[in-house]
Amino acid sequence: MRRWLRPNSTNRISFFILADTFLSIFTLYIAYLLRFNFQIPNEFLTPFLSVFFTLLGLKLLFITLFKNYTIIWRFFDLSDAKGLFQAHLVAYTVFGLIYNIFPEPFSPFPRSVIIIDFLLSFTTLGLLRFSKRLLLESRRDIHNYSTTLIVGISNHTGNLIKSTLENSNDYYPLAILALQEKNYNMIGSTIQNLKIIGVEKLQETIKTHHITTAIIDGSLSDTYLREAYQLLSDAGIQEIKRSRLLDESHNTIESLSLEELLARHPKDLDQKTIGTFIEGKTVVITGAGGSIGSEIALQCQKFGAKALVLIDNSEYNLYQIGEKLPSTSLHLTNILDKKALDTIIGSSKPDILIHAAAYKHVPLCEANIHAAITNNIIGSRNVIDSAIAHAVSKIVIISTDKAVRPTNIMGATKRIVELYAQNVDPKKSEIVSVRFGNVLGSSGSVIPKFKAQIDSGGPITLTHPDITRYFMLIGEACQLVLQAAAIAKGGELFILDMGEPIKIIDLARTMIRLYATKPIEIVMSGLRPGEKLYEELLIDESEQKTVFESIFIARSSPYPIEKLCDDIEALEGSNTPVEALQKIVPEFKPSSV
Repeated sequence: MRRWLRPNSTNRISFFILADTFLSIFTLYIAYLLRFNFQIPNEFLTPFLSVFFTLLGLKLLFITLFKNYTIIWRFFDLSDAKGLFQAHLVAYTVFGLIYNIFPEPFSPFPRSVIIIDFLLSFTTLGLLRFSKRLLLESRRDIHNYSTTLIVGISNHTGNLIKSTLENSNDYYPLAILALQEKNYNMIGSTIQNLKIIGVEKLQETIKTHHITTAIIDGSLSDTYLREAYQLLSDAGIQEIKRSRLLDESHNTIESLSLEELLARHPKDLDQKTIGTFIEGKTVVITGAGGSIGSEIALQCQKFGAKALVLIDNSEYNLYQIGEKLPSTSLHLTNILDKKALDTIIGSSKPDILIHAAAYKHVPLCEANIHAAITNNIIGSRNVIDSAIAHAVSKIVIISTDKAVRPTNIMGATKRIVELYAQNVDPKKSEIVSVRFGNVLGSSGSVIPKFKAQIDSGGPITLTHPDITRYFMLIGEACQLVLQAAAIAKGGELFILDMGEPIKIIDLARTMIRLYATKPIEIVMSGLRPGEKLYEELLIDESEQKTVFESIFIARSSPYPIEKLCDDIEALEGSNTPVEALQKIVPEFKPSSV
């Protein structure tokens, strides 16, 4: 017996067919009663069963064809009611045609009964389907759920509301916030009995309904998403979620990701330009196991590189990217090994070389000046010289915003690499440097550090309340690097537009809101050696724009190559490396911290 009562698809369909059968005979008899003022002549009852079974067969057929028997009872909504109405309309129309062609089995039959029964049947069968949802919602104790605000309106808002009303769900929607201007004309109206409000009523609605949770409609653009998050945060909403559309009728509710809130999506990413640049080419990538290098390797694979030659001095990192790209050529070597570089580049004959290998951690470079100079400058010179010697068509140097008016060793070394790339004789090669800021998801980013501190219960350690940084999604930053390289003619220093800088304290607060399960303290630890309050990209001082609004070209920096080489040699053997760095990069102002 329990098997027949179990809520599954077969039992649900069987239940509705039986219920529709009993309700249909009931509504048809009531239709006769209404037609004949509750006194049905006997001759009109004679064909009653013929009329009933014909109508019932047509209704069951078309309700099935309109997929009304596959609905989940508790989720019956207006779109399902529309399907039920259409099934009735077709069924009764077909019955009318049958009656006109073959009237004899149904005679005598009052035609007005068709109209009356159509209305009664649709209403009764519809109420049956709505009944469980109405019952569940009337029994639902709001105190056991998170009072919820739906943010944004789209074609799927109704489905989102329906999803939140599922019994196993923790959310109870009470209002809808119209965020987009195109939806302002809906303010004051309702969707599934939820009132649509404007931003000016947000605080009042939150206070009146004691709203603690908000679900942002997944169809909102990134701009509106960030606007919504800021509005809700400022209004004191404790939990902010985002819906995602699984299919045309189902949503899932998920936590917001930091990437969604911070990412700046360049509108001018040109997949065709990148594809033309990479497709069919052999590409060598140094530092291929690092965050940037590995992502560039993945992008090159995506855009159809003929062969990938990956170089890294970390066995583990190289192994990891090798697992993702098993058909690549892996070389465990150091860029200080000029002979190994010559062998690799000479044998692979690459069309493109992308140099991403570098020591990038500012405090470590401050504490290990000689290692930073040797790896970042001498190693980079080895890579560039070897690529030129083997006539690599395009040499791409990954640089950093820390090279702008550097206050630390890492930034100064990267600035010297930029100078070398711009002034060395390229012979048959084209050399380009690309400068950008922090990327979301990189191993050296502050984000993984904050996440680990939150996971361990805090506190979050922040060096200064006013410190700011630029951020971009790692995939998009790497695509812009390839796009810049594609349009390079040689000798350029490209700057990527990273959008607006973000205060790190705001980032920390956002991460606490997103990931913390209990209050987390933010503690100031003071600026670290070499650390800037803010980074610069010098877009305002760039010499010219490119065809892409996210890519700029910096002013060239002439430096006689013979003098630069001599100065680098002096730097390498200097006992006062900071002064030697300042000789090459006069704008280098070491932090006094």
